[in-house]
Parts: sequence; C-alpha cells; structure tokens
Amino acid sequence: MNKTIGILAHVDAGKTTFSEQLLYYTKSIKQRGRVDHKDAFLDSHQIERQRGITVFTDQGMFSYGDSRYYLIDTPGHADFSPEMERGIQAMDYAVIIISAVEGIEGQTEMVWELLRKHGVPCFFFINKIDRIGADVQQAVRDIRSTFGVDVCDITDALTENGAMNEELAEFVAERDEALLERYMEAGYDRESWLAVLRRLIQDNAVYPYASGSALQGIGIESFLQKLDLLSITDYSSEEPFSGRVYRIRHDEQGTRITFVKALGGTLKVRDTLQYGDAENPVSEKITQIRVYNGREFRAVERIEAGELFAVTGLSMAAVGDGLGNLKEKSVYELLPTLKSKVILEPSVNKKEALRYFKILNAEDPSLNVLWEESLQEIQIHVMGRIQLEVLELLIKERFNLTVSFDKPEILYKETIETETIGYGHFEPLKHYAEVHLRIQPGERDSGIQFENACHADDLSFGNQNLVRHHLFERDHHGLLTGSPLTDVIVTLLTGRAHNKHTSGGDFREATYRALRQGLEKANNLLLEPYYQFKIKVELDQLGRVISDLQQAHGSYDAPRTEGDKAILTGKVPVATFMDYGSELASFTHGRGALSLTFAGYDRCHNEHEVIERIGYNKDADPAYSSSSIFCAKGQGYTVPWDEAEGKMHCL
Repeated sequence: MNKTIGILAHVDAGKTTFSEQLLYYTKSIKQRGRVDHKDAFLDSHQIERQRGITVFTDQGMFSYGDSRYYLIDTPGHADFSPEMERGIQAMDYAVIIISAVEGIEGQTEMVWELLRKHGVPCFFFINKIDRIGADVQQAVRDIRSTFGVDVCDITDALTENGAMNEELAEFVAERDEALLERYMEAGYDRESWLAVLRRLIQDNAVYPYASGSALQGIGIESFLQKLDLLSITDYSSEEPFSGRVYRIRHDEQGTRITFVKALGGTLKVRDTLQYGDAENPVSEKITQIRVYNGREFRAVERIEAGELFAVTGLSMAAVGDGLGNLKEKSVYELLPTLKSKVILEPSVNKKEALRYFKILNAEDPSLNVLWEESLQEIQIHVMGRIQLEVLELLIKERFNLTVSFDKPEILYKETIETETIGYGHFEPLKHYAEVHLRIQPGERDSGIQFENACHADDLSFGNQNLVRHHLFERDHHGLLTGSPLTDVIVTLLTGRAHNKHTSGGDFREATYRALRQGLEKANNLLLEPYYQFKIKVELDQLGRVISDLQQAHGSYDAPRTEGDKAILTGKVPVATFMDYGSELASFTHGRGALSLTFAGYDRCHNEHEVIERIGYNKDADPAYSSSSIFCAKGQGYTVPWDEAEGKMHCL
C-alpha cells in the first residue's frame, strides 16, 4: 500500500526533527540530523542549513509494515506557506505537530484551514513533552476550542495490535449508530472498531492525537505503529494513468524535473503524457522516472498509483496541472500580498536576469514574475521579507547573480460597487469584432467569474469561448491604481463577428475595450489585503493593544479572558500591521502571542492617499484603452468611451 503523509507545523514546533526520527526508526537514514546542528536530512539545501529553517518542500521514503511511505516535510515559516500548500495537495494524511509548551500558534491555524479546504485527514502529535512548561492537556483543549473538532488520545488508549481501552472503544461507538447498537448487544471486538475508527479519520470526523518528544525520540515509534494501523489508501493501478504536478525543480544540469503524485493507473518510461487545457493540449514523452529520497534519487522504469515520483521530459507542465486522465487544475488559496522590484547591478543583462527569474517562477508560481516594459524592470510578488532574503541567496548560489530587492509594497486590487454594461468595438480596416459585457460586483475574494447569456445566433460558440479566454488570459487593470481587477461577475450579453474580416486578435481587443468601457461608468473601489489576527496578552496590556489596533484601522471582537490573559481577535490591514510582531514582543517582553493569517481583501482604509501616491494614469496605460475603433470610408477612427455606446452595431 502506498501512503503519502505530510508533516506540518508552526515554525520551531519540531517538524523536521520529527520527520528525521521517522526516517531513522525505519532505517531510511543511518543517523538523525537536527535543524540546529545544520545536518537535517530533509533540510538538505545549503540555504536551509545556514538559516536553520525549512524553505523548500522535501520528501523522504521509508517502508513500514506492508506499506511504502512517502514523507513530505513542509516549510513552517509563513513566508514559504505557498510552498507548503502545494505539498498539501499530494498528501493522503497529515501529521500536525503542536508544541506542548507554546500550544497552537499562528501558522498552525493557517495549516489547519488549508488541510480542511483540501479535505486531508489529520493526526496530531503534541511535541516537546520533555520541556519545562509542557502541558499536553492544555494543548488538547487548545485543539478542541480553536478547531472545534472531536479528538481522541491514542498514546496509551490504542495498542500496537489495534486493541482499544474502554474509553476509546466507547468514544468510537458513540460516533457510529450501528456500532453503538452492536456494542450494547455483544460488546467490543477489535476489527469492527478499527474499521470504524479508520473510516471516521478518513472522513475527517475524528482526529487522533498522541504525545511525545521528537528531540528525545519519545513516543515516535509508538505513534508510527498507530499511524500505520489507522491509515488506509485505495489507489487503483488498473485504470488509465492520472496524476497531479505538485512541484517543479531544475537539477544541477538545468534539467527540468516535474514532481508528480500518481492518483491512478501506472506510468512507464517512454510513455506519452497528455496535459494542458482543451484549447492548448500538450502531449510529451516521459524520458526518465525518478524516485527521490531527500536529494538522492534512483531511476525506475515504472510507477504505480499512490506513488510520489519525478519525471523528465515535460517541458511545459506547471504546478497544479492534472496529467493523463486528470484534467482539472489545482487552485491555490495562499497568494502573496506584497510586491517588490528587483534591483540589478548596471552591468547585468536584464533579459538574462529575467530568464533566471522565469526559471524560479516555474518552481514557485506565486512569485508571479513580471517584466514591466515601460519601466524596464522585473517585479515579483512575495509573502514577506524573509522570502526576499532567501531569494537573494538562492539567485547568487544558482545563477551567480547578485541582486537586491526594493522595499516590499502592498499588492492592491480593485473592484466595482455598481452594476454596469461595457461596450467594445474593434474595426480597423479588414478587422471586426464587437462585444457587450454586463459587469456586476461579486462576493469578496471571488475573483473574476464568467457567465454567458449570448445566443449562438448572435455569436458563434467559438467566438463566445474566445471572449471567455481573453477575460482569463491575464490580470486586468482597474482604473484607480492600475491594480488587478477582482470580485466581479462578467456576463457576455451579445457580440458580433464578420464572416470575412474577423481574425484571431479582434475579440481580444473588443473584449478588453468592453471591460474597460464598463469600468469607466462604474463606481470603482480600491481593495487592500487584511490579516485575521489573534492576540494574547496580560490583562493590563489589553488597553495598549486596543489603542494600537484602532490606530492601525483594525476591527476587533469583544475581548475574552483566559485566566490572567486577554485574547483579542479581529481583522486589520496588512499595510498597517505587518511589522506589529516586533512591537508586541517589545512591550510584552516576549510574553505576548500574535497569530496572523491572511483574511482576503477588503476596502482600502486610505484609498485616496494610495491613489495619489501611485499616480496611475488610466488614459496612458499601454495595455488598455477604453475607446472603441469603428470604420468609415475605408478608414478606422477612434470613438471615446463615453460616446461609443451610441455607435454599437448590436444595439
């Protein structure tokens, strides 16, 4: 049986140490490494060892019982959370490590939300029970109150052969009606109870936990035995191959390595794989299959469903792509809220530097590398300053290129408050396309949604699909700051083509102009990213925190108390709060706790100030025009957006 388990936690909770212990106990590695000793097997990159944190998702392999395990060790630092999310989609089960001293911390809550979104069953391991101040039961209470879930202790209540004590047996029976009836009539039997507990875990109805110390090796082997007993997978190798790309890397020779989770079927070297969407299908031959353990790999001829592996030969596959029978592409929740300009030395060839950044972008699509032609500069999206520091080291190491980055700026977005209809017409000589779009406000953080109310008698299905394609082929600029447009529902109402003169790019021009013309008439809004925060301080520090939140334009719920501590939750702009952690640590002398998770976008607290500072000129954007082009007497002429509606052919 093939099983993929992921190890996730807040930074410094002991995640990598726990992973090392699993690999050591199963004889996959000969000695246990430690992050602080800079010799961890799964923190194999030089940058990780220098900084003492996990930066890249890495994987190990081991066999236990009748199963082959693929172990994914993910970054714990918030700046590398998109890397962690990509790893989550390859997991069958997750093990969340929680410190028995610190309890649930900010990144743990983000991890939990992502695991719930992707439906990954979870086990908890409460770590560091050997430390002064450890309180396992408080950590369990934290899990129950923060996540609102049913948890069961398997540390001593479940034996290695699957027998349960009375308390655990009753816990399981109470969550299955048929089993409870059987329990009342005939009592407990091991196999029936195990089968139900496995199903409850797989259905995310119950979450087992155990406790121990990864550093001291306490409870690790016992936990593995129970994890093996309670985890099941049902992959089938008898169907056509399907898989998902969860990671891209380039080896030292520059070869593109595509990491894949096999979800069904088998794959052999020299097989041809199909991927891409219906409009741009790609078919390429697999030239090599690799199975990785840390940085080492062995080449194999064939893999089966449930395995994690890597291939060479796929030149265009992107992270999240479905392969073979799987057509659906993954959607990722965690997106950067900051952008930064790349600063190059005068002697550096900018196009060559851009090529290097494009390689990094293939590996981490959240970077969203952009060449700004008008400014002749490279821009990237990032999660935070630590990520920029790591990128500097990475680019120097891999490409021998010295770069620095401008101070990160907030990534703003724009939307509309009122419904409008946009009209676009593109008719220079021997070209023709007209598009009418209804643009409505959408729900917050819904992105751009497309609906179609156009009749095939007005516009062929092929041209209707072109309009849809052009809406999603790139970010569209809002009018206030030139930031990406979001949270709108765009409906194609009607359009027109010409049998002879319409060519490929005409509907792109008409669609962009219709969208832009509609925005000119709407009430536009500037949006900024927000944090969901949780702050825990001593009661006499609560007033200071509330004052800080008010100054930061945050909103908060009524404070609640826990012993001599006050807990405050709410929302606050990223722009005003991204550096608050150090301030809180200073005035609480390190005893205050701050948890920040991305809470999406909402109305900008200082819209006019930001618009003025950015100074975007909507009429001078080289990528867009709100006007339409019509043709008369064999010549195209431009009609301003506010006069274009009266000249449309479909009205």
